[in-house]
Amino acid sequence: MKLGIAARITAIFGLGALLLSISMGGLSYFTTRHFLLAERESAAQHQAFANATLVRSSLGSGDTKYADLLASLDAGSGSHSVLIHKSKAYASSLSLNDSSIPSRLRAEVLDGSAATQTYRTGARGQAEIVVGVPIPSVKAAYFEVFDLADLDHTLRVLGLTLFGAGVITTLFGIALGRFASIRSLRPLAGVSRAAVAIAGGQLDTRLDSDSADRDLEGLTTSFNAMVDQLQVRIEREARFNSDVSHELRSPLTTLSASLEVLEAEWDRLPPRARRALQLLGDDLRRFQRMVGDLLEMSRFDAGSMDVFLEEVNVSELVQRAAEAGMRGLHEPARAPEVIIDPEVRSLHVGVDKRRFERVMANLMDNAANYGGGVTVISVQACPGEYGVEIAVEDAGPGIDPLERSKVFDRFYRGSASGRRGTGTGSGLGLSLVAEHVRLMHGRTWVESSPSGGARFVIALPVFLDSENPE
Repeated sequence: MKLGIAARITAIFGLGALLLSISMGGLSYFTTRHFLLAERESAAQHQAFANATLVRSSLGSGDTKYADLLASLDAGSGSHSVLIHKSKAYASSLSLNDSSIPSRLRAEVLDGSAATQTYRTGARGQAEIVVGVPIPSVKAAYFEVFDLADLDHTLRVLGLTLFGAGVITTLFGIALGRFASIRSLRPLAGVSRAAVAIAGGQLDTRLDSDSADRDLEGLTTSFNAMVDQLQVRIEREARFNSDVSHELRSPLTTLSASLEVLEAEWDRLPPRARRALQLLGDDLRRFQRMVGDLLEMSRFDAGSMDVFLEEVNVSELVQRAAEAGMRGLHEPARAPEVIIDPEVRSLHVGVDKRRFERVMANLMDNAANYGGGVTVISVQACPGEYGVEIAVEDAGPGIDPLERSKVFDRFYRGSASGRRGTGTGSGLGLSLVAEHVRLMHGRTWVESSPSGGARFVIALPVFLDSENPE
């Protein structure tokens, strides 16, 4: 999974804080450990050499009371002594003997060299320092063992403290990274919101160049210039569509009047002329519908559409719209089955009746052209923001799921347009459906029907009936 920019910045800060904590903590721990251990070894050596001097003086004077001698030595807290004299070992503690001394260090001292060694002993790995001092003048060797349990405890506390500090530092780095990412990406969030608004049709949206970050001035200027050009182009195209549509209406009116004159002489025309006149009439009426759709689209683009919402009983509304849609079909067709859920019979919707009838007529015309005709028109309640769904199902092979998000685009007829029905549509009917439904505060989509055809769904908000407030 690819991380976003904010997550990557946060991760970098967190990783940096972690590495810094490990490096600084490790450096602090090992430096402190080395210093404390060196200091303890120096103190141990000083004490061991001082005691070895006393042992040499006592043995040199002929004193062989070894237990009293070892007991009289200046032994600090946690230290014990071992004396080897004339190949015999004597210890100040019953738990200690010459075998407790590391063999290598013992051999080295007995050979005449002073030595110091730090090692761990016992099941718990207790740390100890042993200092060996040779006393060749009396044929003896003195060893003193120092317990480092207190130093071990100090180092453990230090390690835990540094670990806790590292965890806190890492969490602080993550929090700082999150804060920095939010602060850094805040200007880009404004760009994202502006882009979403423009994609939604708010072409007057611009970025505030006065309050823009210095590093984003170029982006702000380029973005606003791009939107200016986009708005000019869209407005130019909308004006062009509107002007062309208006200019085409006059010759179309003349052609339509001429066609009516010719159709009045239908019975006098030979068969070939009748066929040509029929084709001319079909194409002319199709052209008139397309020009009308273009004019309506240009009004949508210009924002000059007037909407008159009325509170209407949904079951009556759908019945009337279905009947009007059937009358508007160019070829006779079997009336669809109208199924109205009893739960919605008392529901009222706020719609523009003229626009709703146009929506239903376009859906039914689309089904006749591409889906083998309308089979079912259903009305049912739905939970959520919209209280009622009106569906128009056809008898066609359905619409590919990959094309369902595109069928409401202008002039989009889909890959199936060449094989579904007659295909006489202009590609604007479903776009007009989506625009009309949007103006009535609803939404529309397409899905598969239970029979396998296409099922176009219109969702509208409802007004609760006074007799049935639920």
